Amino acid sequence: MAITRLRVTEALAGRRVRGVRRRLGEDARVGEERAHAELAALGAFIRAQRVAARRSLRDLAEATGVSHAYLSQLERGRHEPSLRVLRAIADALGVPLATLLARAGVLDEDGPATPPPLDTERAILHDPGLSEPQRFALLSVYRSFRPRP
Repeated sequence: MAITRLRVTEALAGRRVRGVRRRLGEDARVGEERAHAELAALGAFIRAQRVAARRSLRDLAEATGVSHAYLSQLERGRHEPSLRVLRAIADALGVPLATLLARAGVLDEDGPATPPPLDTERAILHDPGLSEPQRFALLSVYRSFRPRP
């Protein structure tokens, strides 16, 4: 009797473990499929931008310092590019880096959520914890990073 219960318990435990593994495996496959889809979309976008700019793979390779074979694999969604490679491609094609990062699934399509500049300046000016010299320094640094109208 005890042996039968033990075997039934082991069998049920094995089913539970296999069921959990199966579900985890499905989740992992869904995550992998999503990653492959994002890489394929990024590659298609890079290719479309390259073709629109009328540049060959070899020309883009020279401009970016990345081999044409690697660029070809990127365009086919076979590799996940580093930030350095994405920056080089963005610069060579005249595409904002944020656009490539969004296509790579790193950023949202809308870009990072940032408050409007006036809200940032207003927050600095009205922060009771800052002294006047601190306000001046923060506003100077902040405004030095903003484009002038």
